[in-house]
Amino acid sequence: MLDLIKFIDDNNLGDYKENVSFKTLTTYRTGGKARLVYFPFDVDSLKSVLSYMRDNSISFKVFGNGSNILASDDDYDGVIVKLKNFNEMEFLDGKVVVSAGYSLSLLANTVTKMGYSGLDFACGIPATVGGAVYMNAGAYLSDISEVLDRVEFLDDNYEIKCLEKDALDFSYRHSIFMSKNWIILRAYFTLERDSVKEMTDLIEDRKMRRVVSQPLDFPSAGSVFRNPTDMYAGKLIEDCGLKGYNHGGGEISEKHANFIINKNHAKSSDIKYLMDLAHDEVLKKYGIDLYREQELFNFGDK
Repeated sequence: MLDLIKFIDDNNLGDYKENVSFKTLTTYRTGGKARLVYFPFDVDSLKSVLSYMRDNSISFKVFGNGSNILASDDDYDGVIVKLKNFNEMEFLDGKVVVSAGYSLSLLANTVTKMGYSGLDFACGIPATVGGAVYMNAGAYLSDISEVLDRVEFLDDNYEIKCLEKDALDFSYRHSIFMSKNWIILRAYFTLERDSVKEMTDLIEDRKMRRVVSQPLDFPSAGSVFRNPTDMYAGKLIEDCGLKGYNHGGGEISEKHANFIINKNHAKSSDIKYLMDLAHDEVLKKYGIDLYREQELFNFGDK
């Protein structure tokens, strides 16, 4: 790893931090430490470091805001790549073009105040644009793919490519990026003009609904499981008697049973235990195999 640090320094390829706790990298605020977190200055810097890591068999993982991921309590002897310097937004040929590291909620609020509709559903989603495209984030029966035009990314050979939406295999909380090693760089959105007041009122109403219905006072990563067709995962978990169930410092939220919260200095193993418990109890009682939305990282075969 010291050779990688020297390579970054000698070639001025970005910033980095050593031995960074995943508590600062994920919204669960749990986990061990990452050996190195790397912040590339630009695409050329990123490509150079990716190539170096590939040639030297150094493992890495690209993180957005860490708002849909549970990192294990073990230390990670690899590199977390953060695209925080990829944070530009511009209007180009009628499209809103946004870099992968840009805040999704900031984007949604910004374009809404400018009189553009289509991303108003995303005002409360704590993701980066890259992370949101990766998992086709959504809320209120809408998702990213509905307003996406195309995506620019690095392919397996770290070449810049661009694909139209129809080629990206979007479905409910899914995209082709989840089964590839491609790295999202920029997203192109097509938005429509609308009434600023009406959209602002809608956003405020949804904000109040989130305050009432979701445990926003504690660290979490949002909904744990996808809703089965015509059902709500939270209701199924609640009907299994698990609402408010505690394990270690974690809790299946009393406010919303499809949220698991870090209530009192939880470990990632506490959160994982509750995920497994909710899944297994719903399967046992209803025969429904809940699909976990959140990604587990660095758990190995655990």
